[in-house]
Amino acid sequence: MLDCKAIVLRELGKAAPYAESAPLQLETVTLLPPKPSDLVVKVMGGGLCHSDLSVINGSRGRTVPMVMGHEGAGEVVEIGAGIDDVKVGDKVVFQFAPSCGRCDMCQSGRPQICMTNVAARAKGELLSGGRRIRGAGGEEIAHHTGVSCFAEYAVVNRGSVVVVDDPISMVDAAVFGCAVMTGTGAVMNTAKIQAGETVAIFGLGGVGLCGVMGAKASGAGTIIAVDLTEAKRKKALELGATHAFDAADPELATKVADLTRGGVDVAVELAGAVKAMEGAYSVLRRGGRLVTAGLSPLGAKFGFDHGDLVSNEKAVIGSYMGSSVPVRDIPRFLRMYHAGALPVDKLIDGYLGFDGINAGFDRLAEGTALRQILAPHGR
Repeated sequence: MLDCKAIVLRELGKAAPYAESAPLQLETVTLLPPKPSDLVVKVMGGGLCHSDLSVINGSRGRTVPMVMGHEGAGEVVEIGAGIDDVKVGDKVVFQFAPSCGRCDMCQSGRPQICMTNVAARAKGELLSGGRRIRGAGGEEIAHHTGVSCFAEYAVVNRGSVVVVDDPISMVDAAVFGCAVMTGTGAVMNTAKIQAGETVAIFGLGGVGLCGVMGAKASGAGTIIAVDLTEAKRKKALELGATHAFDAADPELATKVADLTRGGVDVAVELAGAVKAMEGAYSVLRRGGRLVTAGLSPLGAKFGFDHGDLVSNEKAVIGSYMGSSVPVRDIPRFLRMYHAGALPVDKLIDGYLGFDGINAGFDRLAEGTALRQILAPHGR
């Protein structure tokens, strides 16, 4: 067993500012020994993501108490008896949707929406079954998406890590576990952007800006960045967008139509908001497709004119984790990063210790931060 420091969420929906209400508490937890298909990772970096924020603010329910964090990277320090393809010392990037390889979704080539993993995640368990985190007095603590990387160490299923042989700092590599896979993957894997297509990206946080970079790398002709925040729009222009518009502009659809001769081929919603979905649908041209990888609060509804969808042959497509196959895509995106096609290091705007985690989520909620990285062992 291993004792370590970890960030624990015990109550959903505490009011912001989080620096005052402190929903995230630093605790000492105990990690149980790994099962044969598990391993233990020394966490080097954990990214603060809107998916974490949606759990903290209660818009997407989870089992608590829970050790938070789903985007991260680190180094293997212990392996289960049944693992023979990973060794102590390997560098790994976490991925938050491990797959069983046997359910209907896995067998149909869609491991990112593995049915076995969905059931495990809902219970705060690992894919291999059960929980490995204990609090004071032996209390069971849930795993966040099977990762829980806001901690010094994490015990995870073998399927939750991708081994990487790469010179990138493992602190910075954290962003490849969610932001890059989700944003770049939504554009390249789900939307399958073709060279010369016109694209609009709605929502310019860390995930959305990865979408902008992915669109540029795919050879999109016109890349329109849409967000409420001017600073994020400017950042998108630096990273490859050709035009930027305010999401609150009542003339947005008209301006995009004028610019693109009728609308975009592809709109990608990465904000996790129904308003963004509505805006994205409004800028589609005839035959256009809308891809959404944002997660709105549970119960949020998006509507459209059914006749318009049919007569103009538009498409609305969901994208989970960017339709990525992590063992294929994380190394691919790392190669693109080193080639200069995905300069994701430009998204990182802060490094935190455990004591800065609540204030970090305040900055994320306020829109003043793109990607902050928790570094449990320092940089």
